[in-house]
Amino acid sequence: MNSDNKVQIVTADPSALGLFGLAVITLVASSQKLGFTQDVSFVLPWAIFLGAFAQLLASINDFKHNNTFGATAFGAYAFFWFAMGFTWLIQNGVFGAELASKADPKQLGFAFLSYLIFTAFMTIGAMETHKVLFLIFVGIDFLFLGLTLSSFGIMKEFSHSVAAYAEFTIAILSFYGSAAALLNTHFGKVFLPVGKPFGIFK
Repeated sequence: MNSDNKVQIVTADPSALGLFGLAVITLVASSQKLGFTQDVSFVLPWAIFLGAFAQLLASINDFKHNNTFGATAFGAYAFFWFAMGFTWLIQNGVFGAELASKADPKQLGFAFLSYLIFTAFMTIGAMETHKVLFLIFVGIDFLFLGLTLSSFGIMKEFSHSVAAYAEFTIAILSFYGSAAALLNTHFGKVFLPVGKPFGIFK
């Protein structure tokens, strides 16, 4: 056997899976924020498996594609949903009443602020990907803006509404983005348009 033989592994574009995971968790989570559903007990599994693991899998495979932007985006938001899942577990006393009683929502505010900063510069990058992705990132900007203000107790009712409607909008746009990524690749043509990059920075 020739030791110089190489095996090439072809990795499919993971965008459809990653956006589907984002769509599902933001739809489920926004239903609670909008008051359509109650509590986070049944949000948790979807946060962990769709919000976190599906996007983490997409991130790992985007790294294989040498897609720094996609890998970083999916990876960062995957770990966000892992962290939110643990946050809800703490808040609900799963790790003990003492830990739950010491929870300071302002610490969440700083975490949300960090993600707001991250999403702001990722939104600039999304401008040179396509317009649907750009709109998704704009929605995420407003989501983290609302979550940050709410956690710091600033205009709580208004900021909560901003976060809720932004999250619902992210879900709808992400379903479309997922469908476009899947069907456009599957049919080898533009089945669902996503809009050309803005062309400002490239």
